[in-house]
Amino acid sequence: MQRRLAAILAADVVGYSRLMGANEVATLEALKALRRELLDPCIAEHSGRTVKLTGDGTLVEFPSVVGALDCAVEIQRDMRARQGDVPDDRRIEFRMGIHLGDVIVDDDDLYGDGVNVASRLEAVAKPGGVAVSASVRDNVGTRSDVEFTDAGLQTLKNIETPVQVYHIAIGSGRSRSAGKDSAPAADERPSIAVLPFNNMSDDPGQEFFSDGITEDIITDLSKVSGLFVVGRNTSFTYKGKAVQLQQVAAELGTRFILEGSVRKAGERVRVNAQLIDGASGGHVWADRYDRDLTDIFAIQDEITQAIVGELKIKLLPQEKKAITQAPTANVEAYTYYLKGRQFFFNSTRILLRLARQMFAKAVEIDPNYARAYAGMAICDARLENWYRDVIDTDSILAAADKAIALDPNLSEAHVARGVALSNRGDVAGATASFDRALAADPNSFDANLAYARFHVTQGNLDASVPLFERAVDLNPEDWQSPMLVDSVLMALDRQADAERYARIGIKRAEEALRLHPENSRPAQLGAPTLARIGEREKAIDWLERAMFIDPEDPIVSYNAACTYTQLGEVDKAFAALEKWAANSGSEMEMWLQTDSDFDVIRADPRFIDLTERLKERRAAA
Repeated sequence: MQRRLAAILAADVVGYSRLMGANEVATLEALKALRRELLDPCIAEHSGRTVKLTGDGTLVEFPSVVGALDCAVEIQRDMRARQGDVPDDRRIEFRMGIHLGDVIVDDDDLYGDGVNVASRLEAVAKPGGVAVSASVRDNVGTRSDVEFTDAGLQTLKNIETPVQVYHIAIGSGRSRSAGKDSAPAADERPSIAVLPFNNMSDDPGQEFFSDGITEDIITDLSKVSGLFVVGRNTSFTYKGKAVQLQQVAAELGTRFILEGSVRKAGERVRVNAQLIDGASGGHVWADRYDRDLTDIFAIQDEITQAIVGELKIKLLPQEKKAITQAPTANVEAYTYYLKGRQFFFNSTRILLRLARQMFAKAVEIDPNYARAYAGMAICDARLENWYRDVIDTDSILAAADKAIALDPNLSEAHVARGVALSNRGDVAGATASFDRALAADPNSFDANLAYARFHVTQGNLDASVPLFERAVDLNPEDWQSPMLVDSVLMALDRQADAERYARIGIKRAEEALRLHPENSRPAQLGAPTLARIGEREKAIDWLERAMFIDPEDPIVSYNAACTYTQLGEVDKAFAALEKWAANSGSEMEMWLQTDSDFDVIRADPRFIDLTERLKERRAAA
C-alpha cells in the first residue's frame, strides 16, 4: 500500500430511493445514460479516474484539484441543461463533494482522510450543487472562475475535526450539451414530503379517511408554484412503516417532512400535524385541531396556509384561490367519495360496483360534486368494457360531461369520457378526450394507464409503452402497469425490458396481497406474469387464490387462460377463454388481439373460431 495526495470527488443522486421506488427500470437506464454520455467523458477529459461506483454514488480521483473542481462544475451545469424539462418527480440531480487530502492506495481502491471528508462534504452539498473543503478553496486560488460561498466550520459525521465548508456558485458557463450557452437556474424551492397521516380512530376501517386528508393536503401544496412537493404515490410508500424522519428526508431528497394523525369519532375530528426539518429533525411548526367533522376542509386549508407561512412562500392570487377551493362543502359526500376511490383502485367486478354506489351516494348528497360524477362515469365505463354489464353509453357520457361542466380541468372526467367513447368505437373522440385528460394533469396515474390501455386495444403497442412506464413511475404501489407493460414489451420482442418490469410488478403485487388478502386482482395479473418468467408453482398458487376469491369474475377467467397458455396447458386455457367470452367486454376483446400471452396458440383452430365469434357478436351489437 502507498500514500499520496489526491483530489477526491464524491457524488450521489438526490432522492435515489424515491426515484428507484417510483420506477427502477427508468431510473437505472437514465443513470446509465448519464454516466455514458456525461460523467465518463467529462471525468476522462479532466484526467480523472473512477475509483468505484455504487447504485447511486461515484468516487473519482483527480491528479489536479482544479481538474476535479472544473469537472464537477461542468457536470452540474450540464445536468441543469439536460434535466430542465424533466418533471420534478423524475428529475435526477447530483450532490458533489470535493476534498484535497491524503489517501491510501490499495490495488485500485482508495481509503483515508481524502475519501472520508469528500464523502461527508457530498452529504452537505445542495441538490445540484458542489461543496468543497478549505484545502480545495486554498489550492484553486484564481485558477478557476468559480465563486465560493463560505458556509463556515461544520462538524461532519465521523470526522473528528470540524471542516471549513464552501459552496460553489453554479452559474452559466461551458456545458457539454450541444447548443447550450447557459443553463437554467437550479430549483431552489423548498421541498416537502407529506407522509400518510396515521389513523388514530377506534375503527381501522376509517383509514380511507385519513388517507384522503393526506392526499388533499398534498394536492393543495402541489398547487403552490414556490414549493416542490413529493408526489402522493411516493409518499405513500412509507405508509404503515416505522421510519426515521431524517432518513426519509435524505431518501426523498427533501428539506421538510409533514407528518400527522387523524382521530375521527362520531361528529368530531382531531387532526395533529407537525412540520419537521429533515436535516436536523427539529420541529418547524406543529398544531392540533379539535373540530366538528364539518370543519375538515377548513383544517386542511389551515394546515396548507401554515406551511406556506412557515416556509415564507409568497402565494400568487390564483394559487391562494385554488388552495381554498374545496371539491365539495359536504363532509358526508366527501366521505362517500373517498370510500369509492378505495374500492375503485382494486377494480374487480364486485368492487367496481361498490365504488359506483359510493360515488352515486356522494352525488345524491351533493349534486355539484364533479369528482363524484367522474367516478360514476369511469366505473360504468369499466363495467361495460371489461365485464359486458348492460349500461347505456349515453348515460356514461352524460355523467362525464356533467363533471366537465362543473370542473373543465378535471382529468378523471376526460378519462371517463375517453373510455366511454372507445367503447362506442369513436377512436378520434376517445383520443381527443385522453389528450385533454393528460393536458389537464400530465401526472394523473389514471389518465396515463387508461390511455396506454386504449393504445393497446388499437394495436398501437409502441405508443402505449411510454404511457405505461409513466404510470409505473407515478404510482409505486400499482402492480397493474408494470405487469401490463411486461406483456406489451414481450409482444414487441423486448424480453430483457419485459422481465425487469415483470419483477417490479410481482414485487408490488406481493405487497398488495399482504395488505389486502381479500382482493383477487394482484393475484390475477401476477399469475400469468409469474408463469412468463418461469415461476410455475407460484403462478399456479396465485391463480388458484384468485379463482377462490372471485370464481365468477370473467377477468379471472381471462387471466387464467393467459396463465395456462404460458404453462403449456392448452386445453385448460381454451376452457377458461370460453368461460371469459360468455361475458367479455369490448376492451378485453380488443386486448385479446395483441396479447402476447396467446401468441403460441393463435394458429390453433379453436382460437381462430373464438375470435371470429367475438367479431360477429360485436358487429351484431
